[in-house]
Amino acid sequence: MSADFDELFQALRPLLLAHADGLLVTRDAPGDLVVRTPAVDAKGEPGWFGTVTVKKSYVAVHLLPLYDHPALAEDLSLGLTRRRQGKTCFNFKRVEPELFEELSELMARVRRVVDAA
Repeated sequence: MSADFDELFQALRPLLLAHADGLLVTRDAPGDLVVRTPAVDAKGEPGWFGTVTVKKSYVAVHLLPLYDHPALAEDLSLGLTRRRQGKTCFNFKRVEPELFEELSELMARVRRVVDAA
């Protein structure tokens, strides 16, 4: 893991953890954070909330409930929209405080939906 991506992971990790109170942190290792919901899916596994993962050329943040609730991300800024890959993933190559603040707000909206389920 590059030093830049380690710094980026260390900036994104607490954002996800700030919204994980009462959820299940199933992996918290260097470069890989996985947070799941206590609700059980059809396979008997905890549901997905989010991940922060260091990849080869970026650090990815996945917010899996966006797959079922895309309206939560309809009002994203152009900056955050440009970081979006697919329905649930946001890729970053550097620390971007303004976008991280917006991402944290999105995480809060996702969390409210998870809590209501």
